[in-house]
Amino acid sequence: MLRVGKLTDYGTVVMTYLAREPEALRSANDIAAELGLALPTVSKILKALVHYGLLASHRGMKGGYALAVPAAEISVAQIIAAIEGPIALTECSDTQGACDQETGCSVRGDWQRINRAVREALESVSLAELAQPVTSHPLRYVAPGQLPG
Repeated sequence: MLRVGKLTDYGTVVMTYLAREPEALRSANDIAAELGLALPTVSKILKALVHYGLLASHRGMKGGYALAVPAAEISVAQIIAAIEGPIALTECSDTQGACDQETGCSVRGDWQRINRAVREALESVSLAELAQPVTSHPLRYVAPGQLPG
């Protein structure tokens, strides 16, 4: 199963929360309380997002965190990379020389192509899109062999 880590999942929740009111500054305590997350977890996420340049930190009594760039300019891929590092489904799909089997591997090119497709899909979804409520196109299950309708 492919999945992002819990911190990354929470990171998208934090970023979406901040994107809904981009001009507001929010403290780590406020974010943690509002989202029902542990303060140490939120602090770790905020630190990574500030380091990556997605959030800005403002000190002082009325300080807090806010988006460093507009939500429309932040992709899901950037949020993932800020918390987990480069998007790579396998060792060889991102870094050359990371696998002992690399020189004789017959599927390396295929994994790189798959990794590129996944990364491009994640890059195509913006934080602004995540921050919009899903009302017009709810997801629903379509059984195999049935046409959506």
